Amino acid sequence: MVRSMTGFGRASGHIHSCLFTIEIKSVNHRFLDIHFKMPKQIMNMEEKIRKVISKTINRGRIEVYINVEGKFLSTKSIQVDWGLLDQYVNSLQQIKKRFSLNDQLSLDQILALDGAINIQEETMSSDPFEHGIIELVETAVRQLATMRNVEGDQLTVDLNKRLNLLSQINHELEKLAPIVVENYRERISNRVSDFVSGKIDDNRILTEVALFADKVDINEEITRIHSHIHQFIEALKANEPIGRKLDFLVQELNREANTIGSKANDSGIAKNVVELKSIIEKLKEQVQNIE
Repeated sequence: MVRSMTGFGRASGHIHSCLFTIEIKSVNHRFLDIHFKMPKQIMNMEEKIRKVISKTINRGRIEVYINVEGKFLSTKSIQVDWGLLDQYVNSLQQIKKRFSLNDQLSLDQILALDGAINIQEETMSSDPFEHGIIELVETAVRQLATMRNVEGDQLTVDLNKRLNLLSQINHELEKLAPIVVENYRERISNRVSDFVSGKIDDNRILTEVALFADKVDINEEITRIHSHIHQFIEALKANEPIGRKLDFLVQELNREANTIGSKANDSGIAKNVVELKSIIEKLKEQVQNIE
């Protein structure tokens, strides 16, 4: 089945009185590229969360957001350095006495003394929260994968429709290919006939037509386009990441279309090549979003 690289998953729940909310977003990317935005207290879980995601997701830029509400993994306490504070106060008293100052030392001034009073944060272990966080991540990843699968189904419908149009145009080119050579034979015969009063050297005509036919022959390109379309359709049925393979096939289709365009010596073929390249460009846009 086809899987899109665009999706969103969300899960939330209480773990030890804290409310955790986990959101995972994905967009297209050449590889699996995972980015995190979460509290520093659980950054040590990054690798475990990465493994959970990579079990389900193979390609895409993944953004993981973890938000926590409540008292979580840390406590704060006020630490007073009494020895330093005693030195501050003694020094200030000496300054007042030395310069005959009458100012009283206020609480605000004490709080402003550098290093005398500090707020210390103690971090707890994240182990008690780990199992619950992983479960929430798994739920969010399942939602993400479901959305990617749904969009993948829609992409499959669109791709098959465009491949059908591509095949129709290729069949039309297949019909036009021999007509181009025949029209050239008639044109050159008529021109020669006008110059030589109806006396035509058939061998010379055949030689010219053969040279022209070899120059404008597009049958090989048409056959390869048929093959690429068939491979494309078969790949859409595979239950594995196919984005890179489809991207390669689109490049090959575009290369064959360009070759036909360079050989085209007929307005009908040129018109079909324009349509061919337009559809291939649409395929390319869609394929870039497939896992």
